[in-house]
Amino acid sequence: MIKTYEEAKNKLLTFSLDEECQSFFEKNNYLQELAYCKVFAGKPAEAENLFTEISDLNPRARWGCKLTGILLNKPVHYPTYFELRNFLEVDLNLLINYDKGNYADEILSYADSFYSVNPEVYKYIGRVFLNNEVYSYAKFFLERAKNRFYHDPELHVILAQLAILEEDYERALKAVDACLEILPEYFPAKDLKRKLTKSDLKFD
Repeated sequence: MIKTYEEAKNKLLTFSLDEECQSFFEKNNYLQELAYCKVFAGKPAEAENLFTEISDLNPRARWGCKLTGILLNKPVHYPTYFELRNFLEVDLNLLINYDKGNYADEILSYADSFYSVNPEVYKYIGRVFLNNEVYSYAKFFLERAKNRFYHDPELHVILAQLAILEEDYERALKAVDACLEILPEYFPAKDLKRKLTKSDLKFD
């Protein structure tokens, strides 16, 4: 039996949502969390109503209104730079892990528009697919990020990580070197290069 908010929130964020968890949020008036339960249950209209109820005071609920508006094929205002930075990656990962691939596709159809607001959007999307081991999609979005926002050192490290997972160590090293040309003291790249140039190629 769920007794605390933290227990319920942990179940929601670890893709273990169930009726007990949703009931806890509903009984205790956690409307934002309940709204996400509705999204993952395939009820975006109900989620939109809940997000709207608290959107005046809650930045994530304002993002939630835009998210559900997209899912409901409504005209929506584009999210802000900070909404995309703070929420897009997290929520796209949740949608994928709650088997809402159709919803994820709806969000991805706005990728070019989101990029016009926040040029790191392709990197965020690529990292989600990388973390979910969908490497073809990860490569597509990360390469698009490289073509449009090349001077982002973190991006090249992520490209190197993808190359390592695909066992293409030469490509990984090139990505690391590209990063170090942009920011020579960037520690993640220096550490990755050290590992790549060691014979044992051990990665934690």
